[in-house]
Amino acid sequence: MTIEEKELEVIEEFSFFDDWMDKYEHIIELGKDLPLIDPKYKTSEYLIKGCQSQVWVNADFDGTKISFTADSDAIITKGVIALLVNVLSNQTPDDILKSKLNFIKEIGLQEHLSPTRANGLLGMVKQIKTYALIYANKG
Repeated sequence: MTIEEKELEVIEEFSFFDDWMDKYEHIIELGKDLPLIDPKYKTSEYLIKGCQSQVWVNADFDGTKISFTADSDAIITKGVIALLVNVLSNQTPDDILKSKLNFIKEIGLQEHLSPTRANGLLGMVKQIKTYALIYANKG
């Protein structure tokens, strides 16, 4: 499934909720389903800069596609990183770099996060794209 297809799936998923309390609950549930990151990646090296909560992201590259694992110590933030991992995992570095991540705006995520969480979201996207850039140059 392409990034765009995954984004459309997320947009459709969020369209079922009428208010933001329900959307937050859904985001929290997504965080609960996030595959566990290996504890060896829960170090400062994998910590997202600029995020109020602690968020760790690791990327594994198989030569073609990148898969991400992540975790956070905050339930909403864990759900936000889960959204990004679900959309961007198992994609090529080039596809990740080209992605506009329109679903963030479409579901109203950034505008419904506190300024510090919105800043953290930008940090998460930046780190994921940095991994993609590193692997694009290696690939």
